[in-house]
Amino acid sequence: MKGGVVAVITILAFFAVVVKPGQAVTCGQVDAALVPCISYLTGQGDSPSAACCSGVKAVKGLAQTAADKRACCNCVKAAANKYANLKDAAAQSLPTKCGVQMDIPISRSVDCDK
Repeated sequence: MKGGVVAVITILAFFAVVVKPGQAVTCGQVDAALVPCISYLTGQGDSPSAACCSGVKAVKGLAQTAADKRACCNCVKAAANKYANLKDAAAQSLPTKCGVQMDIPISRSVDCDK
């Protein structure tokens, strides 16, 4: 039962981050998509969960234009800086582990304007 509730919440969170064309990407959308990744990124799991990878795919979907990519990058950077125990190696490997090619690096120190 608990797993079913988590699955429903994850699906609802995924649909909440879908953006209609012409709308700006918000950090709330990016944060909601990547929340399931926190345990992996802080070293509490060996691999990202299916919910985490769905969130990574959702962020990639949000970042369609150069402005969207910059906004997502800044949001990811801000989120990464909230967690002192974030593992840089896990963050950098996250897209690959989820099978997603990202144009947005997951890093605390990335320059999102480049």
